[in-house]
Amino acid sequence: MSKHPNNPRRPVAYRNDRFLDSSDARPLRILSEYLEPLSHFRREGVRDTIVFFGSARAEEGNRLGKYYNDAQTLATQLTAWSEQLPAVGRRFVVCTGGGPGIMEAANRGALEANGKTIGLNIGLTLEQWPNPYITPELSFEFHYFFMRKFWFAYLAKAMVFFPGGFGTMDELMEVLTLVQTKKLNKKIIIVLYGSKFWNDVIDFESLVRHETISREDLDLFQFADDPETAFRILQDGLTKHYLHPEIKLPEPPKAEPDI
Repeated sequence: MSKHPNNPRRPVAYRNDRFLDSSDARPLRILSEYLEPLSHFRREGVRDTIVFFGSARAEEGNRLGKYYNDAQTLATQLTAWSEQLPAVGRRFVVCTGGGPGIMEAANRGALEANGKTIGLNIGLTLEQWPNPYITPELSFEFHYFFMRKFWFAYLAKAMVFFPGGFGTMDELMEVLTLVQTKKLNKKIIIVLYGSKFWNDVIDFESLVRHETISREDLDLFQFADDPETAFRILQDGLTKHYLHPEIKLPEPPKAEPDI
């Protein structure tokens, strides 16, 4: 067969970096942020999660340090409990946005209880680096916020919202909207941690008075001000809705063999 050195072969499409970085390949990049985490969750046997949200600015010793310590304690308690559950696959794995602050505290607490812990990091202008407490096989990097949010919601059976800024507010309101409109076909136990903070920054009662939400919408979440109360709410809710003897739990999806 004759060779054509002046007309070299183009790389196949899935190895063509120039194409993969183009606008035409955006659907492939979006799909990859769905498929890669899915593959890892299957291999690690992760069935569902408890997601921790909160400020990246919380550090031990600063003004938000109490919340850092409480998130760490709560994640340890939940992981120790979930590790004792007699179920196939890993139940109620602590999941965070993968960065510093409350996210770091929750990943750290789960690791201290010898559990797996998930980090869904995202590239930001200020370079948010994954914290060191995430299980390496469950550490992910996202470009698209909406794909990151998908994975927050898809596996979650419970969510805990610690005090935070715009990102935490955005995630809280989106989840409450999905639950209120029944776009999530499951029960999610939602805990707002730090009642003084949340009632100070969001006047829920005023929303009811102005008739922009219903009184029943306030039942979508509960408040907690200490790790013990939050743990009890989460344990009771998860047991009732997902560990009741009459509920048959599906087995975790099996990983497909490599081709």
